[in-house]
Amino acid sequence: MTTTMITTEQPAAVGLPDAPTARLLLPAGASHDEWLAVRREGIGGSDVAGILGLGNTKYTSPLHVYEAKHGRSTFEGNESAEIGTEIEPFLAHMFTKRSGIATAEAPGTLVHLDRDWMRVNVDRLTFERPGPASGVLELKSRSEYQAAEWEDGAVPDAPAVQCHWGMAVGGWDHGFVAALVGGNKFRWVRLERDEEMIEWLVDYCGRWFQRHVVEGFPPEPDGYEATTDLLAKLWSVKAETIAEIDAAKAKELRAARAELKQREKALAEEIRAVENEMRALTGEHEIAQAGGKAAWTWKANGTFASKQFAAKYPDLVEEYTHMVPALDTARLKEERPAEYAEFRARKLYIPAKGI
Repeated sequence: MTTTMITTEQPAAVGLPDAPTARLLLPAGASHDEWLAVRREGIGGSDVAGILGLGNTKYTSPLHVYEAKHGRSTFEGNESAEIGTEIEPFLAHMFTKRSGIATAEAPGTLVHLDRDWMRVNVDRLTFERPGPASGVLELKSRSEYQAAEWEDGAVPDAPAVQCHWGMAVGGWDHGFVAALVGGNKFRWVRLERDEEMIEWLVDYCGRWFQRHVVEGFPPEPDGYEATTDLLAKLWSVKAETIAEIDAAKAKELRAARAELKQREKALAEEIRAVENEMRALTGEHEIAQAGGKAAWTWKANGTFASKQFAAKYPDLVEEYTHMVPALDTARLKEERPAEYAEFRARKLYIPAKGI
């Protein structure tokens, strides 16, 4: 199939053949530093998921997006992200094989004609007919733990929002999300353009960009795990120094935390009661089944009880014990205190007595 690719020779004020409401801002062959600079000046698809708290909240949050836009990103990549990028050509091939729809690599960073803060790097363009691109394709790699989110034509919120952001920037009336789930299941879904959703996304992200990027005000702290990790990395710790906090604010936060901890304890007990009933119903079996399908499992695949094993089989402990190299952190702390402090985690401690 013959395709018409985007070129940089188009007028900036006119939509391009493959993207009616966008122009090419930065070609795919640009340097990584150029790409980072362009990314900091606008909001992209993955940024939208982070701003809304829909991405992997272990690694990204609104505060992460804010820090990255101001040149202070702490994300250094991980193996999952690396593999996801490397297998994109295979996923695109599988999409075409399953759907019959041709794809082409994206030409680079696209920017909206009227709102230059709206940007996107799409994974692939789709071609359901000869001529310009007809849609956009988001490609994902997900673990088996997320398999249920992709069943029966469903697509999780984060990739769905990213796909709609691509439609919002490029002007397409539909898009696709395709994912390799658990390494052996391929799923793809077509999404129609939702004007109401796009209008809301543009409004919300536009106000967020103005407030937190243009004006520079940081977002309020949130409850995401990624935010906790980021806050621990933002500042170099000044030992034994004191931050003076307003007494009323300190009491408010301590009281709120105490109440939440009580609720957490009560919920933990309720969850434990339900799980214990599951264990009782399972008995000596490993799998509990209902209606021909597995309801839950209770297998001996948890943490090995090494202390109890040692108490019962001391001779086997001696036989199966071997010495392994280990980092001497006590010596490192004494001889290289600065390097030790650089990598030591910060722990929030709230004394039991009030203020």
